[in-house]
Amino acid sequence: MNLRSIPLGILGVVLGLSGMVAYSLRPDWLWAVTIAEGLALLCLALFFVLHFETVKTFSSRRSTKMGLNSLLMIVLFIGIVVIVNFLASRHSVRWDLSENQNFTLAPQTHRILRTLPRDIKITVFTREKDPGYQAFKERLESYRQASPKLSVEFIDPEKQPKIAQDYGIFRTDTAIFESNGQTIRVTSPSEVELTGALIRISKETKKRVVFVEGHSELNIEDKDRTGLSIAKDALLRQGYEVGTVSLLKESAVPDNTSVLVVAGPRRTVMKDEQDRIQAYVEKGGHLLVLADPDTKTGLEPLLAHWGLGLGQGVLVDLQDRLAQGDLTALLVRTFTEHEITQDLTSAVLLPLSRHITFDEQVGKDWDFVPLARTSPNSWAETNMQGRVVSLNEKEDVKGPLPMAVALTPKKTPEEGTPRPAIVLIGSSTFASNAFFNFPGNSDFFLHTTGWLAEERDLISIAPKEPALHPFTPNPTQERALIYIQVVLLPLVTLLTGIIVWRKRRRL
Repeated sequence: MNLRSIPLGILGVVLGLSGMVAYSLRPDWLWAVTIAEGLALLCLALFFVLHFETVKTFSSRRSTKMGLNSLLMIVLFIGIVVIVNFLASRHSVRWDLSENQNFTLAPQTHRILRTLPRDIKITVFTREKDPGYQAFKERLESYRQASPKLSVEFIDPEKQPKIAQDYGIFRTDTAIFESNGQTIRVTSPSEVELTGALIRISKETKKRVVFVEGHSELNIEDKDRTGLSIAKDALLRQGYEVGTVSLLKESAVPDNTSVLVVAGPRRTVMKDEQDRIQAYVEKGGHLLVLADPDTKTGLEPLLAHWGLGLGQGVLVDLQDRLAQGDLTALLVRTFTEHEITQDLTSAVLLPLSRHITFDEQVGKDWDFVPLARTSPNSWAETNMQGRVVSLNEKEDVKGPLPMAVALTPKKTPEEGTPRPAIVLIGSSTFASNAFFNFPGNSDFFLHTTGWLAEERDLISIAPKEPALHPFTPNPTQERALIYIQVVLLPLVTLLTGIIVWRKRRRL
């Protein structure tokens, strides 16, 4: 036996294919793949050297030349396809044709991805048959294309149980975000969860939102309709720390407080507590007050220090209200140009609210901006007994009236000195669990908190979810729809039928 008798060509092809298959199955066996491909190259080189004359004679035939041309065309076509795919994988263009733009990232998400300070690794533990697999894959692919600092890896916990055990994975459809020694776990493929995780893990320090307690305020741990647990979860997803403070027990507002929230007190806030809140604001603090109608908050002296006042009565609006709802269920559509409201696209539902006043003489050093107003067909009803309300010009206050305002000092503070800010909203119910998920309510609350916390990158977050966005008509629009659908369209159909019948009768 000599080298010519060995099928070197077949052996080379087999070794080459074997190396490719081995690499696809076990990429970590690089040494074995290298040996197989090296032997394949050696066998093919020896084949051409030992059979050079045969190859030369074969290549000079007419049929071989025609076949070679065909082969070259095939190789050229394959090369073009490979190059196009190579370029497409690095410069891909995607179109989102879904009805709700489910796969289009929100502008705020793009801003976060463009400004990531360091690399972030995302490991998703899921199986192809799991319900969240496709959603994680499609959404994280959009994230990865938007930022080169993201690396995404999918692991099947059944095929690689050791890795799943090391990460402490006990359920599938779980994503682990890792960066700079921090770890955050996400169990939902929604954009709001994923973006929230990116925000939290990319920040060196977290802003702290503190809720005042001790006056029967809305509780951030309460999961009932009147609680604030959903709002608290939303703040945590935004990367905030959330806590509580009792100013009866503490001598001052904690120094690490970014935003102090007084959410719907039902009992009087004592003077000592008001003094501590005032001292906090004067040092550059940021205060959010949610004050409901027909409640004695005791905050009137504190608010009057800045020229603010809580109007009497309950706001009633005949125009901008929830159709088929109570006259006091305001559906606010009129916003003032401000950083808080600039990205608001949905109406805000205020089920029960009061208006806010401002004394320009007392608050001459402050910029007063009404964030939201009622319509001209509104008023502050001071007598709700019997629930039959009508405008009494002697007792009631005619609209339009502001029910949410922002206050900042006119004088620019010295460099390095924090600038105080106050937002007063005449309702706390809109942020409760019962109404927080209404279109517009969550945006308004989070935008307000972001502006007060000076988190400019969080103000416009409104990630799109695969959910319906129903049209919510006001009473006027509702009556117009009824007239069009019940009266106009049937009448047009009847008249059209009569006209067609008369024309056919004349034929």
